[in-house]
Amino acid sequence: MSAAARPWWREAVVYQIYMRSFADASGDGIGDIAGLLARLPYLHELGIDAIWITPWYRSPMADGGYDVADYRDIDPLFGTLADAEGLIGACHERGIRVIVDLVPNHTSDRHHWFEAALAAEPGSPERSRYWFRPGRGRGGELPPNNWQSRFGGLAWTQVPDGEWYLHLFAPEQPDLNWANPAVADEFDSILRFWLDRDVDGFRIDVAHGLMKDPELPDLAQHAGAEHNGAGSHPHWDRDEVQAIYQRWRRLADRYGGERLFVAEAWVAGADRLARYVASGGLDTAFNFDFLRCAWDAGELRAVIDRTLATLGGTGAPATWVLSNHDVQRHITRYAGSPADLVRGTRRARAAALLMLALPGGAYIYQGEELGLWEVEDIPAELMQDPRFRLSGRTRDGCRVPLPWSGEVSPFGFSPAGAGSTPWLPQPDAWRAFTATSQERDPDSMLELYRRSLRIRRSHPALGDGDLEWDADAPANVLSFQREPGFRCIVNLSTSAVELPAGADVILASAPLAGGRLAPDTAAWLQLAR
Repeated sequence: MSAAARPWWREAVVYQIYMRSFADASGDGIGDIAGLLARLPYLHELGIDAIWITPWYRSPMADGGYDVADYRDIDPLFGTLADAEGLIGACHERGIRVIVDLVPNHTSDRHHWFEAALAAEPGSPERSRYWFRPGRGRGGELPPNNWQSRFGGLAWTQVPDGEWYLHLFAPEQPDLNWANPAVADEFDSILRFWLDRDVDGFRIDVAHGLMKDPELPDLAQHAGAEHNGAGSHPHWDRDEVQAIYQRWRRLADRYGGERLFVAEAWVAGADRLARYVASGGLDTAFNFDFLRCAWDAGELRAVIDRTLATLGGTGAPATWVLSNHDVQRHITRYAGSPADLVRGTRRARAAALLMLALPGGAYIYQGEELGLWEVEDIPAELMQDPRFRLSGRTRDGCRVPLPWSGEVSPFGFSPAGAGSTPWLPQPDAWRAFTATSQERDPDSMLELYRRSLRIRRSHPALGDGDLEWDADAPANVLSFQREPGFRCIVNLSTSAVELPAGADVILASAPLAGGRLAPDTAAWLQLAR
């Protein structure tokens, strides 16, 4: 397929916007649409192809917007529907596509459907949109089964009339019953609403969780895993879910313009992931095996090979990702034990060049281009993640508002003189990691991302395509070529390695010493013709 004929999303670099923490224009300490609009020049200069915006819909914010009360309106914290439409237009004017987050597994408990269900009788049509069931035990005092919430505790909450409702996440997020045709019809309407406003695609939250075994059987062994075999789990990654996405594909295709569906699907390996991007279904799926992989040459190569081989059979491209709003930032993951953020940063710089050199597309989580790490000392009283309340674990450490400029918090996140406090506290050490300070530093993480994205966009070997591993690479070194004339080398060993003779260094993640690549360093090379 020629470059001109390839859909844009096959090699796009997408930047994830966690709206609450990106940029605050109103001065209330919470990011908003106007703040994002003001920072579009920054994103354009960074060189990304699209943005993915986490839920901006009307919500009580029990789970940062992933508890949606109205899918067709914008929460006042962020702005208005007119603001959203204006942002989509402004992005398109700059050549930036817009992907919005779709949350189809559950609604908010404040959604009018769920409020109607609570007001209705057991067995009513209103309750059939969700998973209401009588309890077990002599008086129905026990939950219908032993399923556990991903956030901790039971996945069931009892209502005053004695029935229980299912929530695989927080109690404020009741699961929808996708066996009910009304649910499918409603989401068709929601998709059309945003496609009519010219969004370029959808990221599907919990794409692997929509269908449940109608018998709601007990889990014989539940250890928090999101899969237990090919299609056999009663509520994760069931085969029936693919019919939903085939229906969505047909709907989106009527709009033209290469609309993207990308799945958040935590499943048991590449074979199961491939089902989500098979012909007639979704376009791409996040590669969480790559995200979760240790900093180890053998393990990384195995994940890359397995991903490319499996997805190659479907015709879909790989989608690489290092961090997002649900996982520990990768600088901290790579820091090792005992934690060494210098080591973590060195590895993160190399990982960025590895990811952006691989065939397919890539996602960048806001702040990784600034070299931000996980904030692990947020006081308990300031935690807002519902997972912290239910299990003591938190995702807030990767969601801290970005530092844009200045020497003290809020570091330009909110307007000067607003007097507001960011919704999560920023570390004082981030004064050296603001976007403004890094723009003046040619060796900064920000400049590394800008340069790598410029090269990636212009080099004919990068983006979609294939790779070939170098058979003569030293032990614990990843080295591969992509045609025409490109080589990526990542040194995961403990010793410096020689670069091949006659090759020109296009970009390196750290300075070279006498033509040698230091440990935890990557280089892009142009090979002699």
